[in-house]
Amino acid sequence: MSEIRLYHGSENIIQTPLYHAGNPKNDYGYGFYCTENVELAKEWACTEEKDGFANEYTLEVQELSVLNLSDSKYNILNWLAILVENRTFNVSSDIALEAKNYLRKNFLIPYLDYDVIKGYRADDSYFSFANAFLNNTISLQKLNKAMYLGKLGEQIVIKSQKAFSKINYISSTPAIRSLYYPKKMNRDALARKTFFEMRSELDASSKDAIYMMDILRGGFEDGDSRIPSILFE
Repeated sequence: MSEIRLYHGSENIIQTPLYHAGNPKNDYGYGFYCTENVELAKEWACTEEKDGFANEYTLEVQELSVLNLSDSKYNILNWLAILVENRTFNVSSDIALEAKNYLRKNFLIPYLDYDVIKGYRADDSYFSFANAFLNNTISLQKLNKAMYLGKLGEQIVIKSQKAFSKINYISSTPAIRSLYYPKKMNRDALARKTFFEMRSELDASSKDAIYMMDILRGGFEDGDSRIPSILFE
């Protein structure tokens, strides 16, 4: 595939995305955050007070390096290590602070070497799941399952200057807040409801459940056979 179609949700029409702009505290740092799903882009575009736009682009990917975190050679801890590198977590315990440092040391992959990154979008609900795992209150298996609940939340992030030169603007479609903001809120509420129901259940095999403390004590490293390898099902 030499070209993909992307959508960026925003309150503005963006014909020329800017390199190294935006919020450095986003999931993967600086970048232009897109989705392949136009309806999802419209949800991301709207706030309670404002309408928005789904800006449409094509991206020529043939000559770009793409880090696809759904590839079987990566696991959810690789994704989480990138997240703790960029996002601000609620470090409410000593274990969470130790966990952040441990993940960065043992599971962080050289994501900045890539032109494009594909992976989960850690919006409010999914970020809270990751935070719960970091603070040792849910197992790795439950985190894995919770993140799968939000598969539609996958995003494609344009990172490098080279990648920005391959973006071509097509058009912008209005996103009406009265329609798409409730959809965004309903998606978040459903994810949280499903997660809390799942959280109250016992792990399928409690003796095999892996918590952050187990990873620290067990000296888990990237590629460890004890780590579930399936991020997407």
